[in-house]
Amino acid sequence: MSPPKNSAAPTEQRQPFARNEIMPLDLALVAAQRANLSAIERRIASLPGRRSVKKEAQAAWLLKAVSCIDLTTLNGDDTPERVRRLCAKAAQPVRQDLLNAMGFTLPLTTGAVCVYHRYVSTAVDALAHTLIPVAAVSTGFPAGLSPHELKLQEIAASVAAGAREIDIVITREHVLTGNWTALYQEMCEYRQACGEAHVKAILATGDIRTLRNVAKASMVCMMAGADFIKTSTGKEGVNATLPVSLVMLRAIRTFHELTGKHVGYKPAGGVSTAKDALNYLILVNEELGRRWLEPDLFRFGASSLLADIERQLEHFVTGRYSATNRHPMG
Repeated sequence: MSPPKNSAAPTEQRQPFARNEIMPLDLALVAAQRANLSAIERRIASLPGRRSVKKEAQAAWLLKAVSCIDLTTLNGDDTPERVRRLCAKAAQPVRQDLLNAMGFTLPLTTGAVCVYHRYVSTAVDALAHTLIPVAAVSTGFPAGLSPHELKLQEIAASVAAGAREIDIVITREHVLTGNWTALYQEMCEYRQACGEAHVKAILATGDIRTLRNVAKASMVCMMAGADFIKTSTGKEGVNATLPVSLVMLRAIRTFHELTGKHVGYKPAGGVSTAKDALNYLILVNEELGRRWLEPDLFRFGASSLLADIERQLEHFVTGRYSATNRHPMG
């Protein structure tokens, strides 16, 4: 498979499109969503054997992956200094000597920096000299069990502090009980509270039990105006997986075919190696096409992924693997 052209920079294929908007809830379309587990498993099992990228092509795909990372810190021991270091890494994600050795001269940053609300203003200040957006997790992240009005206030506070993207958590109960109207109404209110900030709907796929639930929840959130659908908070027992991703990508494709609207996709949690990143990129390319390989439609929610990608790029340049501590986060 050939590398994406101009792998980490805007291309002629990145044309602007109208933002997804709230549309009426179509319960018949929700009920029609299916997931054939055996077919999904066969499709995913065939992926590594049919697609292999090596050498220059692999380096190009990995640089593309870097540009699609939401570089994230969501730990209880986060500090302003840790967030500032993360922002510095987002602005210069790959060592300059490696880029020079590869002859890569285009601008390269991560897709965004993702933090708790407490550190939104810190990240906004640290990234003021860049075009990198700040994403804030919200709505009682990660459990999503805060009072609804507080969730809306949290969104408003993060937007006011400068967050340009909001990662919201849906109420899993609505999915588990099949209350699609409640999920739709909740998501509509989140979308409206975000205003101009783009909203990523976290489905917590490890908690909602079945692939059919994943398909239905994906469709409901897109009808309610989600700009992205996202697998996980990273705090569940099971986070992003390729089978779940296939279900969500096909829901996005169906929604696009029906409405003409573009909705982004974000796998999060457990995507930690360069090999993982390549599998996701290839799956997205095969299911949705080249346009979805840009950071306005695809993101990885990750923290350790960047270090492994940088190690792989150093191996490409030098022929040797390096220790992770040669690729610090800031």
